[in-house]
Amino acid sequence: MSLYSRQGKDLSRYFPDLLEALARQIPPGCVLDGEAVVWAGDRLDFDALQRRLVASKAGLPALIQERPASFVAFDLLAVAGHDIREAPLEQRRELLEQLSADWEPPLNLSPITRDRAQALRWFEELHHAGLEGLVVKGAGQSYQAGVRQWFKVKRRESVDVVCGAVIGPMDRPQYIVAGLPVEGQLRIVGRSTPLTAKAGLELAAYLHRPQSPHPWPEVITETILNRFSKDKGPVALTLVEPLMVEISADVAWTGNAFRHAVRYVRPRPELSPDDVILPARLHEG
Repeated sequence: MSLYSRQGKDLSRYFPDLLEALARQIPPGCVLDGEAVVWAGDRLDFDALQRRLVASKAGLPALIQERPASFVAFDLLAVAGHDIREAPLEQRRELLEQLSADWEPPLNLSPITRDRAQALRWFEELHHAGLEGLVVKGAGQSYQAGVRQWFKVKRRESVDVVCGAVIGPMDRPQYIVAGLPVEGQLRIVGRSTPLTAKAGLELAAYLHRPQSPHPWPEVITETILNRFSKDKGPVALTLVEPLMVEISADVAWTGNAFRHAVRYVRPRPELSPDDVILPARLHEG
């Protein structure tokens, strides 16, 4: 029994607890598509999951004891050694439900519905547990490796953050670097997607050089903006006088940062950076 990432990396050694459960409850010759998750109470703990993937052999047992992993099955790709990827999703799902009928934790079957009202209820309620949104698939679709035949509907929220720096020249900024108060200090919590030319010019009208010592350095590493980036190179910041801006962000947090790039919406010069509040969900992350 083995666990592989979507990129084909063998993750088996990081999840011995899942391998034991899978070997006990899944018959030979089955291939599942799913996801390993770690729960902290009633919320997904993405940080704990990532710590598994960088843990040393000596440190792994403590992480397993502290935060056991679970496996959520999405799809069934092979049964008794027979490749069923060409079968429509509804048939694969029926076989998966039969296979999972006697499962016990930490194995779980992902919920599914054809009822739009039910899907909307999930969309409104499940983000409190740290779920980003819903995945929509066609019942008649086959499984095509490497081809995305589904789409994800993510829940997004409007958040006011401090623009403490930009990437690119001040008169034509390319990205904003967002900050929020963490443990009493203005910390970098992410960056935006690339600004359009119109948005960059709009924002530039409100940008000014810092009037007092700035809490951020002029050069940071890429991992500060994206802790999971493989690029360890430097990133030059154009420091600016802190300015409040509105962004649109999905609900996925990682530690004290946005997990994904945010979208710039508009400047909020009427708000004071001194009054910014760390969103409760980010604080909980």
